[in-house]
Amino acid sequence: MTKAEIQHLRSLGDKRTRDAEGLFIAEGDKLVEEILSSHLRVRKVYTTRSDMSGAVIEQIDRRDMERISALKTATTTIAVVEQPRHKLNISNLDGRLTLALDGVQNPGNLGTIIRLADWFGIEDILCTKECADCYNPKVVQATMGAILRVRVHYVDDLAAMLVSLRDKGTAIYGTLLDGQSIYTTELRQEGIIVMGNEGRGLSDACRTVVSHKLLIPPYPATRSTSESLNVAMATGIVLAEFRRRG
Repeated sequence: MTKAEIQHLRSLGDKRTRDAEGLFIAEGDKLVEEILSSHLRVRKVYTTRSDMSGAVIEQIDRRDMERISALKTATTTIAVVEQPRHKLNISNLDGRLTLALDGVQNPGNLGTIIRLADWFGIEDILCTKECADCYNPKVVQATMGAILRVRVHYVDDLAAMLVSLRDKGTAIYGTLLDGQSIYTTELRQEGIIVMGNEGRGLSDACRTVVSHKLLIPPYPATRSTSESLNVAMATGIVLAEFRRRG
């Protein structure tokens, strides 16, 4: 590999470069193989494996792989993939559950939430611009391939969008400390579930739009416990309870 190629691949670790070129990096044999058989367009695959071949596949040595990998322990396969362009049609959200993320900034949390969404049949996630980039290499890695099936939309004003949906009769669920236990609340199989930032929770703008306040109670309810749950853990609990009722 040339020095310029290595520098270009490493530059895709930066959001500005990814956005400008409309590309992202995917690492790992299983993930790359899944991408190659998906609807996404692959620009290039770099691999140290001798059993891979094709028009977009280039064999490289282990040293070059270590130079371009974003992982602590370099993988054997890296793909350069075109970012899919998802168009958000609000009317398509009717009659089903959708996740909305209000400032989830940790790449690992976002990747895990995308993976959870895929597991529980959530097809769309609405994100504020403050959320981590879903094409950050750490996010892509954490999704374990779910990024291929879940559409992530970044919206300019999430609170305003939620107000519009609520005014049309859409249920807006949010986890809040003053909410009602999720285990005793009526849950529909349609609406928007809003999850907040790792530190501050829901922003004031989104909190005021919530029509159904939910609480994940500790056990037992009177016991002194940790201050809060990790947002990805909380999302998993909430989605599992919604689907259990379905």
